[in-house]
Parts: sequence; C-alpha cells; structure tokens
Amino acid sequence: MPLVVKDRIRETSTTAGTGTLTLAGAVSGFRSFADIGNGNTTYYAIVDSTAGTWEVGIGTYTASGTTLARTTILSNSSGTTAAINFAANSKDVFVTYPSSKAVYGDASDIAYEASFAASNGIYLNANTVATSLTLPTNYNGLSSGNVTLNTGVTVTVPTGARWVIV
Repeated sequence: MPLVVKDRIRETSTTAGTGTLTLAGAVSGFRSFADIGNGNTTYYAIVDSTAGTWEVGIGTYTASGTTLARTTILSNSSGTTAAINFAANSKDVFVTYPSSKAVYGDASDIAYEASFAASNGIYLNANTVATSLTLPTNYNGLSSGNVTLNTGVTVTVPTGARWVIV
C-alpha cells in the first residue's frame, strides 16, 4: 500500500471514538478520499471544531464502507501520539502534509527536514555528533554537509530506517 498525497481532499465524519472513521462524502468544492485509492495510505488531519480537538497522522483508506483507518498518530491536540477519543460531532477530515514529515529550504536553499536536528540528535552542516544515538525505525532522514562523529560515538541504524548522510 503506497503513500499517496493529493490536493484538495476533504470530507466530513461523525464517527465517535478512537477507531476507524466512516467518511460522509466530499465537502463542496473538494475531492473525496476515493482519489487516494483503495488500500493506500495518506497523511490526514481530523478537526473537531466544536470540541476543539484535532489529530494528524497516517491513515489507510478503504473504498468498501468509505473508511479511513487511523494507522499512525503523529500529533494531536493533547500533545501526545495517541488517538483522540472524538465526540460524535461533525469533523473535517482532510489530506495534509505534516510538519514532522516536511522538508524545507532555508534562505540559502539548503534543505532541512523539520524535526531532523532537534528531535533526533543528528546535526547538519559540518557539525559534530558528540553522543551515541539510535536512529528511529521507519523514519526517513537526510543530512547535508559533513557530519563528524567523536571518538567512541556509535550511530545505530535499525531495520526499516532510511537515512543518508552526505
């Protein structure tokens, strides 16, 4: 099941709880999750404006029943990575590009991954890694510039992690 990201995908849902959402159809002027394709994954956001709750994650779309399974929670209004227990209010459900997965360029057109240096201990642009670290599983990363490892420092890359240091 490939990761698919498309523009202007937005539906509503009144599904309550922490599980899979049943989608209620595209909002006027938007496209439905059907454009993602049956069995494919996508980045999503769910917003319950009535309750003031939200969630961002990776979900799997299923055409039969028009559902979105909340596979991996990346962030939420509670500041955790747990599924929000949504009320039965009407919620907006849409495709997004989470900041934790984003790559951006600075004023000098040097590319950075949003959470690369701060949360994972990898340093960019000729910096030194002073302590041993284990890179996260199932995480993509890229370092530009030289990375120097102090004597005795180890970097462990687990199965499923995809890192490049150039």
